[in-house]
Amino acid sequence: MKKQRVMFVCIHNSARSQMGEAFLRALGGDRFEVHSAGIEAGTLNPLVVKAMAEIGISMEGHYSKKAQEYVDRGEIFDYVITVCDETSAEKCPIFPGKHTRLHWGFPDPSALTGTEDEKLAAIRPIREEIKETITDWLATLN
Repeated sequence: MKKQRVMFVCIHNSARSQMGEAFLRALGGDRFEVHSAGIEAGTLNPLVVKAMAEIGISMEGHYSKKAQEYVDRGEIFDYVITVCDETSAEKCPIFPGKHTRLHWGFPDPSALTGTEDEKLAAIRPIREEIKETITDWLATLN
């Protein structure tokens, strides 16, 4: 069976899209080939890495990538899922080929303020919301 290709996109590919990629890999089994990228390339958020490790999901091998690189290579996806706010989602590049475009807006972890512990505490509900959204989406595909 051919794997469906999924691209998660956010602003810097530093948090939300990275969590989406990691969760779909963990929850979607062998059904998907999953990628993530940003409108711009940023730096993987170390607190996101820590929050995912808390629930047993490793972000090893993850790094920030630009969505335009995938577009320039002409890569085709079955689903393109934007996970940033609506205004930023409109700035996403247009991927070639026919695909289903979904928008799941989540709060931006890079906008969080406070101590490292306070930011980590604020990332956890975002992480859980992303996991729940992906779990619900997978249930609709079965």
